[in-house]
Amino acid sequence: MAARFSAESLRVLSLLARSRNVLLTGAPGTGKSKLLSEVALAFESVSGVALASDVPRLNPVKGIPIPPAAGHVQDIPAPTKVERKVFRTVFHQNSKYRDFVSGITPAVNKVEGASDFTIVKGTLYRASEHAKSANGAALLIIDEINRGPAVQVFGGAIVAIESDKRLAPNGAKRAETQCFEMLDPATGDVVEYALPHDLYILAAMNQADASVEPLDVAFLRRWEPLRLEPDEAALRTFYGLGAKGANALPDVPANVGDALEASVRAWVAVNAQIALGRGPEFQIGHGVLMSDVKPQTLALPEAWGTLCVGWAKMRAHVEEVFFGDIRGIAAVLNALDGPAFNPFKLTETTFADDLRFRLEGPTNFAEDNIYAALRAFANPRG
Repeated sequence: MAARFSAESLRVLSLLARSRNVLLTGAPGTGKSKLLSEVALAFESVSGVALASDVPRLNPVKGIPIPPAAGHVQDIPAPTKVERKVFRTVFHQNSKYRDFVSGITPAVNKVEGASDFTIVKGTLYRASEHAKSANGAALLIIDEINRGPAVQVFGGAIVAIESDKRLAPNGAKRAETQCFEMLDPATGDVVEYALPHDLYILAAMNQADASVEPLDVAFLRRWEPLRLEPDEAALRTFYGLGAKGANALPDVPANVGDALEASVRAWVAVNAQIALGRGPEFQIGHGVLMSDVKPQTLALPEAWGTLCVGWAKMRAHVEEVFFGDIRGIAAVLNALDGPAFNPFKLTETTFADDLRFRLEGPTNFAEDNIYAALRAFANPRG
């Protein structure tokens, strides 16, 4: 299994096995959604931790050859369970407790004489019930967890998600088990409910989203956090570049490699300015400059087109992060005291006798301005 999945996905599996609840955080473009998908596939494929093709090793105590494990058993969620299933949901402003746990909703296409209402089996409830079944284990993935009212959506389940508040591995209640009240979808009665041992919850969020409120601290402490950072090495690998050299960028790019080197250096410099101006959580990840097509395989004109797409997203991110702060945007784009060849310039004017700033420059990145812009962004000393 280890050869099929990345080290990051195996690390998440290890954290899930230890803590049951893991929260991925990081700037946009750092690979959170990709990692969620990879962990989901790994979770469903993880049963059978010993590979049949491995060479047996000798147990020096009993002298019995046993197959080596493909990773430590304690690092694998529910290693002995074979009925493994992934449940997925995305939180948003209209997410509700009834959609996640259970609740009453009007019946749709009901037959004559049937009830006008039905009880919804929420995503958490369905995942929990699967994990309670014989040989069952469930992974619940929640993307954009901070885009919805997470505390309200979890409701009373908040107190029960911690690993030491779950049911025992055999399904029995322990002294530490925490129950919460919910509507039983089968009977409509209010029942006490507890979460099973082999239910694992993996969530992801972008802390820098300006359109959402921070999560409650009491809610956050029930998760083990894992932060993903912008990764220059990953971008260089994708571009087919080696480590950064000491040479300055040429005035005119001789090949695609020069263009890609300018893109990497500009991205690093822009992120450094964002971190100074707003904080490191507002940076943008390497994924924004990556696509299905590797630009190093293209001719230079086509490579410019690919870079223009990625850098249009970079510019939009900068303008959102520094919305209303023209000087902040200019600083990130090195248009304050930057080089003369920078296509972006900060100008001063007045309106009703008040000083106003205006950022002048190309409306869109294009082949005739993208290299000059990248070279200027990457040259913060002018």
